[in-house]
Amino acid sequence: MSHGIAGRLQQAAEERSASLRLSLQELLQLHGEASGAVLLMLLALLTTLPVAGAGTVLSLGLFALAWAWLRGHDSLTLPNRLAALELNETWTRRCLHGLAWTYTRAERWLRPRWTALSHARTRGWWALWIALMAALIFLPLPLGNVLPGTSLMLLGLGWLFRDGIALLLATATGVAGLGYAVSVGHLAFAAWQHAGAWIGL
Repeated sequence: MSHGIAGRLQQAAEERSASLRLSLQELLQLHGEASGAVLLMLLALLTTLPVAGAGTVLSLGLFALAWAWLRGHDSLTLPNRLAALELNETWTRRCLHGLAWTYTRAERWLRPRWTALSHARTRGWWALWIALMAALIFLPLPLGNVLPGTSLMLLGLGWLFRDGIALLLATATGVAGLGYAVSVGHLAFAAWQHAGAWIGL
């Protein structure tokens, strides 16, 4: 499955014209399927790109996806505004190559193991995890999207391949992202207190 997806993405990156620009909906269509795990991967990848405001908009899509997972749905119809989100030529090409590379490596390294972590009964837990990572992505932290976005990408891959180790790595990466957010918040609060004391507040 992933080998075919990787081939389609690579071909799209190489054969299209120099004016290549794709929307999120078109990226999803290139996958040939619209499962929640695939959509999760795409949204998570896009949150890590240095595009102003993208994390805020995409985090709302992640919240909606988390709600769908919590209700036991494995697909989500994208809101028009989110589906029409378009990347420029440079980032479209990089996303296509990056996704193709990711699927190729996943085909080699991931396989069904520790499948209890990807059992249907764990959907509620992972839905809450998606919501937590979406909340971190929503926060305006410097480089704050990278770790939670990576966590959700690993979650999407782990769910697709039923690989429990990938799911554990997703959890560890997300915990690191949570620790980063807490640390930045603590530093910001300390700086605010210091500034208040300096000006006599």
